[in-house]
Amino acid sequence: MNLLKALAAISSMTFISRILGFVRDIMIARIFGAGMATDAFFVAFRIPNLLRRLFAEGAFSQAFVPILAEYKNTRTPEETRGLIDHITMLLGITLFIVTVVGIVAAPLIIYVSAPGFSADPEKFSLTVELLQITFPYILFISLVALAGGILNTYGRFNVPAITPAFLNLSFIGCALWLTPLLDPPVLALAWAVFIGGVLQLAFQVPFLLRLKLLPRIRFSNPDTGAWRVIKLMGPAVFGVSVGQISLLINTIFASLLITGSVSWLYYADRLMEFPAGLLGVALGTILLPSLARHYNSSSHDEYSRLLDWGLRMTILLTLPAALALALLATPLITTLFHHGAFADHDVWMTREALIAYSIGLPGLILVKVLAPGFYARQNIKTPVKIAVITLVATQLMNLAFIIPLKHAGLALAIGLGACLNAGLLYYKLRSHEIYQPQPGWRMFFLKILIALTVMGLILWFATDSDASWLTDSTITRIGRLSWIIIAGASGYFAALWLLGFRVKDFTKQQAI
Repeated sequence: MNLLKALAAISSMTFISRILGFVRDIMIARIFGAGMATDAFFVAFRIPNLLRRLFAEGAFSQAFVPILAEYKNTRTPEETRGLIDHITMLLGITLFIVTVVGIVAAPLIIYVSAPGFSADPEKFSLTVELLQITFPYILFISLVALAGGILNTYGRFNVPAITPAFLNLSFIGCALWLTPLLDPPVLALAWAVFIGGVLQLAFQVPFLLRLKLLPRIRFSNPDTGAWRVIKLMGPAVFGVSVGQISLLINTIFASLLITGSVSWLYYADRLMEFPAGLLGVALGTILLPSLARHYNSSSHDEYSRLLDWGLRMTILLTLPAALALALLATPLITTLFHHGAFADHDVWMTREALIAYSIGLPGLILVKVLAPGFYARQNIKTPVKIAVITLVATQLMNLAFIIPLKHAGLALAIGLGACLNAGLLYYKLRSHEIYQPQPGWRMFFLKILIALTVMGLILWFATDSDASWLTDSTITRIGRLSWIIIAGASGYFAALWLLGFRVKDFTKQQAI
C-alpha cells in the first residue's frame, strides 16, 4: 500500500465531505445568520460532538485500533470476530444508557455547559429542546466510529472518509425542506443531526458485511482483548479529547459574552476544520494502524521513519494552510457566509476568531500525527499527562485573553494550547527514544520557509483591501478568491519544485 496514495484518497473523500459541509454552513448562515437561534443550536450540537470524541472517534479509536491490529496480525479470524462482537455489545449498551441519561438531564447539561443562557428563558428552553433531539447522535456516531476503525484496520480507508458526507447531506436536505415546516425553524437542524447519524451508520453496514465482520449479538463474557480496550479507553477519553473539552469550556466562556459570540467561533472553527480534516484526520487514520503493525512486529526503525514521514507531510501542507487562513480570512468569510442574515459585523467578528485560530492550526494537526506514536504502542499515560498540562494552560490563557480580546481570545487560547500539546508530545517521543528524526530537517525547513514567503507575498498583494470584499457580488467574490488561491498555491509548489522537492520523495510503501 502506497501511503501517499492512501493519504490522497482519504483527503479527496474528506474534501467532498468538507465541501458539502461548507454548503451546509452557507445555508445555515444565510437562513439563520448569527443570533439566538444559531447560538442555541451550536451549543446543543457541541455536547454530542464532545461525547462523540469521548466515546467514538477519539478515545475509542485510539484504544480499539491498536488491539484490533494486534488480533488481526497474531490471532485467528474467529478470535478477531469475537473481539469485535464483544466490543460492540459493551459500547452499545453503555452508549444507550448515556443517551437516555443525556436526554433526561438536558436542562442540567445546558445549565452547566452554557450558564449564560439561563438569563434568557426562551434561549435556554430552545437549547434544551435542541439538545434532546440531537443527543441520540452520540449512539449512532459511536457505532459509526467502531465500523470505521474496523474498515481502516483492514485497509478500507475510503469508506470511513466519505461517511461524514451523509451528515452534511442531511443538514442540506432538512434546511431546504424541513425548515419551513417547523416552529421554531431551527429545530430542522437538530433533526438533521439525528437523521444524519442514522444515514452514516446505514452506509457502512454493507462494507462490514463484505468483510464478514458485521458485529453479532453476544452475551458471553468478553475476552481479555475487549477488557484491554476498555482499560485503555478510560485514560484515552481525556487524553484524546482535550481539544474538545477546551472547546466546551470555551463555550461556557462564550455564553457569557454578547449574543453571536458562540456563532462567530463556530463559523471560524468550521473554516479551520477544513485543512484540519483534510490533513490531520487523514494522516492520523493512516498512521495509527500502520504504526501498530510495526510495533507488533518490533520494527522500531521503520516505526520511527513512518513518524518522520508523517511529520514532514504535516509541515509541508499545514504551514501554507495556516498562512492562507490568516491572510485570506475576510475573502473566505465573505465568500462563504456573507449572505442573507449574516451581516457585516458578523464578518469582522468571525475574521478575528479565524486569524486567532490559524495560529494554532499546525499544532492541532501535529497532535493528530504525534499522538498515534504513543497510542499505537498502547501507551496512554504519557499523552494523558500532557493533556492535563495543556488543558490547564489553555484555561489560564482563556482567563488572560478573554477580557482584552473577547471571543477571539478564546480562539487564540485553543490554538496556543494545541501548539503546547504538540510540542510536549514531540519532546516525549524524542526523550523516550521512540522517534529519531531522519537527516535533512534543517534544509527541509529552510526550503519550506522560502516557499511560504513566496506564497505569502502573492496572497498579500492579490487580496486587496478587506472592505472591497463586503461590497462585491457573490459571483465576483468566488472568482477573485478562486484565482487568488490558485495563484498562491501555484507559487508555493512552484517554489518547492525549484528548490528540489519531488512527489517521489514523499512516497512510502506499507504492507496492509
